[in-house]
Amino acid sequence: MSNQIREQFLNKREPVRLNKYLSEAGVCSRREADRLIERGRVTVDGRLALTGMKIIPGQEVRVGNRIISKQDEMVVLAVNKPRGIVCTEEKRERNSIVRFLDYPVRVTYIGRLDKDSHGLLLMTNNGDIINRMMRASNYHEKEYKVTVDKEITDGFLEKMASGVPILDTVTRPCQVRKIGKYTFSIILTQGLNRQIRRMCEALGYEVKDLLRVRVMNICLGNLKEGQYRQLTDEELEELYRLIQDSPDR
Repeated sequence: MSNQIREQFLNKREPVRLNKYLSEAGVCSRREADRLIERGRVTVDGRLALTGMKIIPGQEVRVGNRIISKQDEMVVLAVNKPRGIVCTEEKRERNSIVRFLDYPVRVTYIGRLDKDSHGLLLMTNNGDIINRMMRASNYHEKEYKVTVDKEITDGFLEKMASGVPILDTVTRPCQVRKIGKYTFSIILTQGLNRQIRRMCEALGYEVKDLLRVRVMNICLGNLKEGQYRQLTDEELEELYRLIQDSPDR
């Protein structure tokens, strides 16, 4: 990241609507923030907040007794991870995603992509979102485009969809669709270690390319390999909606 972008990020002082500020701090959605404000649960510099008001960094915002500081500002990034980059925070790993991204705020990944896979990786500084999205019991979808070494048969698709014995368990039923002679899409709601590669191997296939194209409501789209972007307000609102009933422990 260039020094100019770092400076813009670290010195950002534009006024922002209070409900957006609370949303970006990871407190709640903008809609729920408006409800908290209407119920008199939010104060700015010791005074009751008003719906629609704007604030600047440095003002003291409280929800109940909890101070929401600028350091709490939430970051959620969509990253197009290249092959060869490792999802780890190990500082000795030269090809770690953290080193590769070099983001000015400490962020970590939500769900690994193995070294040989590429595509959409979400990264954030918000631990609550990570917990809610990563719990297997929450059934959050992840979609992949997979290329294998042999022609795909109807029998292969049926077995992949119904469940494959790997790692002393049987994989959860999932959606699988053929999109080419050697290519299929698969939507998982669990994240076992190297799950797709192990499923294919168990059925006599070898994965040649594995691209993640979607996590829940966030799509890779035309994001170029090695690039990242912040989620849009609309994406964050929908993400909040999808995880609002998910246990975080």
